[in-house]
Amino acid sequence: MAESDYEQKIGYFEYKIMMIPGIKQQCMNCTIAALFVCFAIAGCHAQKEQSFIRKKNTNTLLWQVSGKGLKHPSFLFGTFHLMCKEDIQFGSQLKEAVKASDEIYMELDMDDPSILIGGMLYMNMKNGKKLSDLYTPEEYKKLQAYFTDSLHTPLVLLQKAKPYFLVGLLYPKMMDCPSPAGVEEELLKIAKENKKEIKGLETIQFQASVFDSIPYEWQAKELMKNIDSFAFYKNEFSDMVRLYKSQQLDSMANMLSKSEFGSDQYEDILLNRRNKKWVKELKQIMQSEQVFVAVGAGHLTGEYGLINLLEKEGYQVEPLVN
Repeated sequence: MAESDYEQKIGYFEYKIMMIPGIKQQCMNCTIAALFVCFAIAGCHAQKEQSFIRKKNTNTLLWQVSGKGLKHPSFLFGTFHLMCKEDIQFGSQLKEAVKASDEIYMELDMDDPSILIGGMLYMNMKNGKKLSDLYTPEEYKKLQAYFTDSLHTPLVLLQKAKPYFLVGLLYPKMMDCPSPAGVEEELLKIAKENKKEIKGLETIQFQASVFDSIPYEWQAKELMKNIDSFAFYKNEFSDMVRLYKSQQLDSMANMLSKSEFGSDQYEDILLNRRNKKWVKELKQIMQSEQVFVAVGAGHLTGEYGLINLLEKEGYQVEPLVN
C-alpha cells in the first residue's frame, strides 16, 4: 500500500492501515530427544532456551529482560518515529527476538485501522481553540506563509490542530531523502511475516490527552521556535539520527538533556509517567508471555527509563548485539 502524504508527515500519527492475521500455530508432537514441549496457547517452545549474544557495552537498541521468575525472556527495542527509509535496518538477532516472542507491544496498536482515524480526530485542540488564538496577527501571518511556501500545506486545513503535532510536519524537511518512514512501520512488516499479534501500551485517546495536558501556548512557541531556527534544528536532528544509527542510547539521552530539542519542562509528562505506567503493565504481561516491546528510544534510558525501572523491579536487563 502506498504511503499517503499525511502518513509521511505526521510524527506520532504516521501509521499505515495494515491487518495482521491472528496467531494460530499448530504444534507437532514433540519428543524428549527433540527437546521440544508443546504448549496449547503459545505454540512450541524449545526446552532449551534460545541463547542471544550479549553486547559488551551498552551501545545497542536491543535489550533482553529476564530473571525474577520469568519463564522466558522478553525484549526491549528502541525505535525512532521518523527517518529515511533506507537508514532503517534490523539485525538478525532482532528478527530472531521477534520470532521468539508471543506478541509485539508498541506504544500504540499500529495494525488497528482505527489508529489513523483516531489520530486525525484527536490531533485537534479542545474547547474550540484555534491556532489564530495562540499567535499575534503578525506571527500568524508568518506561520501561514511558512506552511504555504515551505510545506505546501494550507494552514486553514490545520486550524484546530495541536501545535506540537504540527512540529512533526517539519521533520520530513529535515531529512535529505524522498521517502521518510517510521521504524515501527518497518518493524510491523517483520511482525506480519512471523504472524505476530500487535498490541498497544497506550490508546490514541491517552496519547492525545498527554498533549492536552501541556499548555497550547507553550506548544505554539515551540512550533514557532522550530520554524525560526530551522537550520539549527535540522543539524540537531541529523546528529540525533546519526547517534540512533550507531545505537548510542546514552549519547542520545545526553544530547536531549543539553539541547533545546528536548522538552525538559514537560519530561515528566511526556516520558517519566508513561514509563512507570508501562513497567507496571509489563510486570504482569511478562509473567505469562514472552513479548517484544518496541517504543521510542528516548523511553529506554535515564533514571526513569524502562531499563533502569525494570532493573529496580529486580529484573536482569542485558544489552544484546543488534
